[in-house]
Amino acid sequence: MTTTAAPTPATPSRSRRIIAISLAIIAALVVAFFAFANLYADFLWYDQLGFDSVLLTQWFARVVMFVIGFLGMAVPVWLAIQLAYRLRPVYARLSSQLDRYQEVVEPLRRLAMWGIPVFFGFFAGFAASAQWETTWLWLNGVATTTTDPEFGLDTGFYLFAMPFYSTLVGFVSAVLLVCLLVTALVSYLYGSVRIGQRELRISKSARIQLAVIAGLYLLVQAASLWLDRYKTLVEPGDRITGPGYTGVNAIIPGQTILAFAALVVAVLFFITAIIGRWRYPLIATALLVVSAIVLGVGYPWVVNTFQVQPNRFSLEEPYYQRNVDMTHEAYGVDGLEKQDFQAATDAEAGQLREDAATTAQIRIMDPAIISPTVRQLEQYRGYYQFQDPLDVDRYEIDGVSQDTVVSVRELDLSELGAAGDWQNTAVVYTHGYGLVAAKGNDRTGDGDPVFLERGIPAAGFLSDEENFQPRVYFGESSPTYSIVGAPEGAEPVELDYPTGGEGGSEKKTTFEGDGGPSLGSVFNRLIFALKFQAEQILFSDYVNEDSQILYDRNPLQRVQKAAPYLTLDSDPYPSVVDGRVVWIIDGYTLSANYPYSSTVSLASAISDSSNPAPRFALDDINYIRNSVKATVDAYDGSVTLYAWDEEDPVLQTWQKVYPSTLKPISEMSGELMSHVRYPTDLFKVQRTVLGVYHVDDARSFYQSDNRWQTPNDPQADSQLQPPYYLTMQMPGQESPTYSMFTSFIPSSTGGNARNVLMGYLAVDSNAGSDAGKKNSDYGKLRMLEIDAETTVPGPGQVQNTFDADPFVSSQINLLKQGQSEVLNGNLLTLPVGGGLLYVQPVFVQSSGATSFPALQKVLVSFGNDIAFEDTLNEALDALFGGDSGANAGDDDVDPTPGPTPSPSPTDPEQPEVPSDEYQAALEDAQQAMLDRDAALQAGDLTKFAEADERLTAAVEKLIALGIQE
Repeated sequence: MTTTAAPTPATPSRSRRIIAISLAIIAALVVAFFAFANLYADFLWYDQLGFDSVLLTQWFARVVMFVIGFLGMAVPVWLAIQLAYRLRPVYARLSSQLDRYQEVVEPLRRLAMWGIPVFFGFFAGFAASAQWETTWLWLNGVATTTTDPEFGLDTGFYLFAMPFYSTLVGFVSAVLLVCLLVTALVSYLYGSVRIGQRELRISKSARIQLAVIAGLYLLVQAASLWLDRYKTLVEPGDRITGPGYTGVNAIIPGQTILAFAALVVAVLFFITAIIGRWRYPLIATALLVVSAIVLGVGYPWVVNTFQVQPNRFSLEEPYYQRNVDMTHEAYGVDGLEKQDFQAATDAEAGQLREDAATTAQIRIMDPAIISPTVRQLEQYRGYYQFQDPLDVDRYEIDGVSQDTVVSVRELDLSELGAAGDWQNTAVVYTHGYGLVAAKGNDRTGDGDPVFLERGIPAAGFLSDEENFQPRVYFGESSPTYSIVGAPEGAEPVELDYPTGGEGGSEKKTTFEGDGGPSLGSVFNRLIFALKFQAEQILFSDYVNEDSQILYDRNPLQRVQKAAPYLTLDSDPYPSVVDGRVVWIIDGYTLSANYPYSSTVSLASAISDSSNPAPRFALDDINYIRNSVKATVDAYDGSVTLYAWDEEDPVLQTWQKVYPSTLKPISEMSGELMSHVRYPTDLFKVQRTVLGVYHVDDARSFYQSDNRWQTPNDPQADSQLQPPYYLTMQMPGQESPTYSMFTSFIPSSTGGNARNVLMGYLAVDSNAGSDAGKKNSDYGKLRMLEIDAETTVPGPGQVQNTFDADPFVSSQINLLKQGQSEVLNGNLLTLPVGGGLLYVQPVFVQSSGATSFPALQKVLVSFGNDIAFEDTLNEALDALFGGDSGANAGDDDVDPTPGPTPSPSPTDPEQPEVPSDEYQAALEDAQQAMLDRDAALQAGDLTKFAEADERLTAAVEKLIALGIQE
């Protein structure tokens, strides 16, 4: 028998190893270059915008915090491992099991001793870098000059320092726990800690190391307990945010005692490190745990149960008052001006004479409805679009302020269809064109908007200005990116606007601004080709040395990147300022750490029928300021930030973090000031707060017998009614001013609130027209508290009255003829004529393929009276005894009658129809319809044809009698 030796395993050739290593290096370089390309593209974007310092600040802060976090974790863990290993007992007798553990661990010991600290260090570094804003706010925090009512500390401590200290305590605790864990593990593996025969033996070196780490951990916990005393001022309780009687007299003292107890236990651990007795610190630790249960849970329960609950108001009153006062301050409602309002409910002739200036500006063009109308009348091509809903603004025309409904004509590249290739979407279709503006208070005879600015090319009072720039390269619906710009004298390739009808010629243009990073170099083209995964950027002949790439074009996105510390209002709006279309955006500074201020969910507060609930990084807030007004130029995308609330301490702190990014309010032009308004989302938050905190004293707050809520939108019953802007004169004001309004009804936990008006809130939204100077009344909150003895129907009741009224219902049915759709507009509530007037425009939209709403009727209500006429002016006159005493904006409109007007039953030219003849014809038609349906189901075509003939005859008879189906 012969044997064959086993073949020797082939070893990898040197060339294969070189190839593998080379491929790995190449792959790493490719990944690194992609990461670099993204970072470099970001830098080019910020640099072109002039906010490169913002990006560099973020990069620097993140790197510094990563290094601090990495070293703060890795170094102590490395030291703990090294000390535990180097101070191990060399000649200790180990068990066989530990010997096996060491045999396994020893080959990897060097790697583990360095790898474990690096592993934990990376996690700590990334966690620390995510907290750079908290750290920088602490480093740059300012004083607020307002102190908390419990400890007397400046509120800046809670806004800036306390979050940092909490983060620091948590980080140090994590480091010490990891050090304690690895020390115990290494000590056990190498015999410094031995367990056996019901005995725990610890070497001197391990004892010192473990006791010192444990003592340091207890010191940190003492600091944490001390800090918890201050945290109680921003923690929500059962009724208020901040400590009440139980918190001040039981919880805070208990935390103070526990903090000193933890300090004592820490000292005992340090003593143990010297004398070697574990009994005292372990017993003290157990007592500390028991004390925490007694002082943290038991004692507060006893105080609350046996002292507070039987005497709640007498004990809690000063703390409720703290909550009321600090909440008013935190949300900026402390200057609320309240007025008792005895509402009139009887409509009489001439009642609106003193409110003529208000009625002239009542808006009947609902921006949430007429977007399809504007699109049909002003779109011109399928690749254009308008926002839905439209925005509102105001302009001064011939010395008179005119409320307007506005929107920018933007691109909609999805409508290009097969023509939507790269060249068209990136090079040709680059911008929208023009802005449309229509009167909010007027209509044409056909029910369409009355345009003040419209058309392609632009025509109107805005485009008549010198140097008007209608092109919109930066908007809410701009393309993802566009490549623009060309050498002087080159033939334009960008579509400016179409001329003539479909198939007509086109006007071309070339972008001449500075709106994006340059594509002049091959390297930059490669960078952006990688960023947008578009090789055409690298190879296209349309990209030249003067090309720029425009991206991140949404105004909200640009402002958010330029000022990442702001939370932005959800409703940016376009205005024409000094001949340029600009987007105006409100920015807020928020906090959840204002002492004794109640918490509000930002998403819930601003959610209504016009704005679905958004998401926020910081949703539960208890402090808000409209600190910044921002503008974005629609042509070149330039962003300008103005420090609107220069007294805001949060903004002052961020200005120190990002210096030189904000301009003072003194640099705002007068024309820009005339278009600035009070922000929508801030007003929504304030109305949410005022539903509970419109009271000033603790007793009213405690009794909760006068809580209010915002009524639901009658057109979307499960969502809140949005506030609205109007130029109107509130009771007590000397003249009409541009303001925002909302109403209140009684609050109900079950959702069945009685829909009657309890309050009416307005805020002066006119910032004035003087350069760099706010109107003295801007932001003034005025509330009408409606007398409880007067029942004023709320929006829900009024809408129900409109819908149930027989005359209105019959007229609505006539408007629906031919399957037309009736759309109810916004239901406005106006304090005029000594009472509350409701106005609701009614639009009709046909069922055809090309349909859009047209204003046909207006509903009005005052007290228990209603009117339903073709124009607002006619409706007011009808409501107020034939002459309201004032004119609406549509007073000179002669409505065009509908295509099939309903004959009036009192028209002398129409003979009365005998009821028995009409009834007989109607019954014949109904029976014929039943017979026809039955025949169709039975499949009997003969009977179907016979029934159909009878139905036709009955219908013809009804028509002959003058009754229209």
